[in-house]
Amino acid sequence: LEPMGKLAIETGGLKKSFGKTHAVAGSRMSTIPKNNSETVARTPGRASSIGGWILQVVLAAIIAGGGISKLAGDPVMVDMFADIGAGQWLRYLVGALEVAGGVGLLIPALAGLASLGLAALLTGAVIIDQFVLEQSPWLPLAFLVVAAVIARARWSRTEAVVGTLLWR
Repeated sequence: LEPMGKLAIETGGLKKSFGKTHAVAGSRMSTIPKNNSETVARTPGRASSIGGWILQVVLAAIIAGGGISKLAGDPVMVDMFADIGAGQWLRYLVGALEVAGGVGLLIPALAGLASLGLAALLTGAVIIDQFVLEQSPWLPLAFLVVAAVIARARWSRTEAVVGTLLWR
């Protein structure tokens, strides 16, 4: 969903980096083809970057909104967690994790980690909806898919953040 840094692909005497094609020194080719599939780097475009941010903002708003309603003691949420039977402490924990995940989705360096955490949380929601509450799991499953797409799109940055944290 974002530029992948200093990605450069060299093919047939051409080098593609940051959207520009350059002749490589020592190449026998004198002309530079336009948009040849061999010379186009696999970097996401502006549209996919904007689309990714839209997904992140929408998911962040929905998840954080649900978290706020859990923390605020919405009677529907209180009743739902009573039906689960684990106690109201779980409502507070899930609400706090949802708010933190929603905020994390809006911070570029944390978006990948936040989406991984939300994917784990939503996996639990799918299981609880299906087997404990005996209701349709389609809504949390759809959010889980969106969180997984975001996690995959942000994977390179997530690896960099985790690597930085581990080597400090």
